[in-house]
Amino acid sequence: MKPNPWFRVTLRLKLALVALSLLVLPWVGYQYVQELERFMLDAQKQALLATARAVATALHERPQLMRLKPGASATRQAAEDSLKQAAELADRTGEPVVVEVIGRESALPERQSVAEIEAILRGLERSTARIWVVNRELKLLALAGSLKPKVQAQTGEGGEAARSAEGVWRDILSGLWRDMLSRILPRPAEDFDEALDEDVLGTGREVAHALLGAPATRLRNSADGRAVIVSAAHPIWSGDTVAGAVVVEETTHSILSVRNQALESLLLTTIAVFALAAAVLLGFATRLSNRIRRLRDEAESAVDARGRLRRLTSGSQAGDEIGDLSRSFSAVLAKLAQHHGYLESLAGRLSHELRTPIAVVRSSLENLRLEADPAQAQIYLERAEEGLARLSKTLTRMSEATRLEQSLRSEVREPFDLAAVVTECVSGYRHAYPQQSFELLPPDQALTVEGSPDLLVQLLDKLVANAVDFSRAGEPVRIELARERNNAQLVVANAGAPLPPEVQGRLFEAMISSRPDRAGTGNDGPHLGLGLYIARLIAEFHGGTIVAENRAGGEGVAVTVTLPLATGNMQR
Repeated sequence: MKPNPWFRVTLRLKLALVALSLLVLPWVGYQYVQELERFMLDAQKQALLATARAVATALHERPQLMRLKPGASATRQAAEDSLKQAAELADRTGEPVVVEVIGRESALPERQSVAEIEAILRGLERSTARIWVVNRELKLLALAGSLKPKVQAQTGEGGEAARSAEGVWRDILSGLWRDMLSRILPRPAEDFDEALDEDVLGTGREVAHALLGAPATRLRNSADGRAVIVSAAHPIWSGDTVAGAVVVEETTHSILSVRNQALESLLLTTIAVFALAAAVLLGFATRLSNRIRRLRDEAESAVDARGRLRRLTSGSQAGDEIGDLSRSFSAVLAKLAQHHGYLESLAGRLSHELRTPIAVVRSSLENLRLEADPAQAQIYLERAEEGLARLSKTLTRMSEATRLEQSLRSEVREPFDLAAVVTECVSGYRHAYPQQSFELLPPDQALTVEGSPDLLVQLLDKLVANAVDFSRAGEPVRIELARERNNAQLVVANAGAPLPPEVQGRLFEAMISSRPDRAGTGNDGPHLGLGLYIARLIAEFHGGTIVAENRAGGEGVAVTVTLPLATGNMQR
């Protein structure tokens, strides 16, 4: 079915779809940033808890600072029970602890105790942390620090004016980039409500756990919901009794900043990787498409509208699949050109080979019609029969190659001794060509090949007939058979004229012949240039090769057939 021209899945589109698999990289990076954020949050909780422990250590065993009344032991156990029950209920339900504080105004700490606690807190406070202390009755004794970062001094007008134009443009571009990032990655709010609501004292689970003697941490939102606050509480001991708790608070702005920086780097890396990958894939797809399009154009222009081969394309030397396709296409065109040349030369060759016997038959019939002498008429009749026999032989040789190609498809292969076949054939050639001498150089061992012995006999017949026709009078045709590693090498050589330059490299193609007609020698049959072509087909059927070369010194020609030995006859 012909593809839809309106929607084509091109190579560029396919490679673009493959490039989408790169999306797994930013996803993995985002998961890593999320895991890093959780790790940093746990680290921040532990750091705040360590700070709370340090402050609580400074306040241990100093009950006078906690302003505990001597007669408050009766209500202390009740407060502990209430706090424990509230903490357990909060752990089960996840709801905040609500503790009603009674008598807060009557238990205000004295100025001296507050000053001493504040002095301790100022020594431990951090720039973005807030520390506060409560006693057992949830009275806020002291508070130090702030959750907001300190405001940096602004650049003066002179410094602003002194900046270069390059710095201004850099700031503008940076501002645009930051504005775009802020839409994707919201920045932590610098302005938020950090007021310590009194409800924090009564609803804080970490405070409840600390007053029960267990350090705890908590994650909550600010009053306006614009910031996330991490708090850690640690108990203050007086003997075996919890006298109060130290709470250290800090926002997650630092973690969010680090997270945003990591995500920003991840975004930039992803954009750069995608841009690079897109450029590489687009360039690769373009080059691939151009190669395929060029191969398509060559295929369309190789054969014209009348079916004639216009030109050949040289196969690409690339080692990829397109290179293989180009080389295969070039090989197919070469075979097509060979067949096309065979068809083009067939008419001329047939005209040359058929003209003589047709002329002989015509002249013989004309003379026979006019001749009254029976003896002379018999001569004309014999000449006409000779012409008809030559026509029949021409037609037979024309179909010989076709029949051979068809029979090779169904020919049964069997192992046979090539040396025995050649030796037997040479004995027959001595009787078939009594005027020609033969010199046989057999091997000293059996050479087993796999194929058809009848076809090998036919191959040797073609080579010997060709060598006899071109052999110099009085010189023998030499037939040599030897082993060359895992191959059998058959050489048929004759002394005589060398190969003409115009047929070198084309001798085993169809309709190529340089054989002279020898009228009156008994060897003046038709020569269609198919003998060596058939020999090549038989050699290729046996997995071998055949080449013809001029002998050293230009004295004759040697045809070499190389055939692979059967598996059992190869050298181990």
